[in-house]
Amino acid sequence: MIEFEEFDQNIADEFGYAGDTVVSMFGAPLWNAEEMWHMLLRFSFHMLVCFIMIHFCYYRKNRNREYYKSLIFFSAGMFLLLFLLESIKLQIGLTLGLLAIFGVIRYRTETVPIKEMTYLFMVIAISVINGLSLSVSYAVLGATNLLILLIVGFFEFQRCLSSTSSKLILYDRIELITPDKHDELMADLCKRTGLNIEKIEIGHIDFLRDAAFIRVYYPGGTETSNTALNNITKLKPEL
Repeated sequence: MIEFEEFDQNIADEFGYAGDTVVSMFGAPLWNAEEMWHMLLRFSFHMLVCFIMIHFCYYRKNRNREYYKSLIFFSAGMFLLLFLLESIKLQIGLTLGLLAIFGVIRYRTETVPIKEMTYLFMVIAISVINGLSLSVSYAVLGATNLLILLIVGFFEFQRCLSSTSSKLILYDRIELITPDKHDELMADLCKRTGLNIEKIEIGHIDFLRDAAFIRVYYPGGTETSNTALNNITKLKPEL
């Protein structure tokens, strides 16, 4: 049922509005231009900030399209959810409960790497700031988002910290894994992988198959999403 609320000139004069009739349905307004523009402005600003962080900070170095799209979708949905929660004045406890649920999200097929989880929490933080801080001035809101981008960009692109990559290797010469043959093991791994290996960690040893899992650490390399499955290298036996 559509109702046309009576226009009160005293209220209009108090707030500086002209005499427009408010159209509502079941007690809720069908159109509110001020709220619509406010939501679109906030949403556009939020997506711009998230796009800069995800595209120029994360994707530029990782090149993972799946996580790239997931972070973009998550930032859009998270902001709209929080913005509407604030609009209908739900209690802060329910909001924090939803944030906790989103914060512990893990994919069932594989564990989310620590870097992707960090960016996920940053997206949640930006969504909370932009979606719930409706009483904060736009200057403070813009400065807060800019500060987040500066911090992420600085630590993502600064060259002071050395970058170390790792690779899990299925190693076949288990006679070299004893402590007294550490130097021979390092030399063999460097020769067969072509990497400047700095440190190794010996994992599971299978004496029945004469193989062992060894994680090697070497400088440089691209920072990719390293999981145990997609980062196992099986060395070919020397002829």
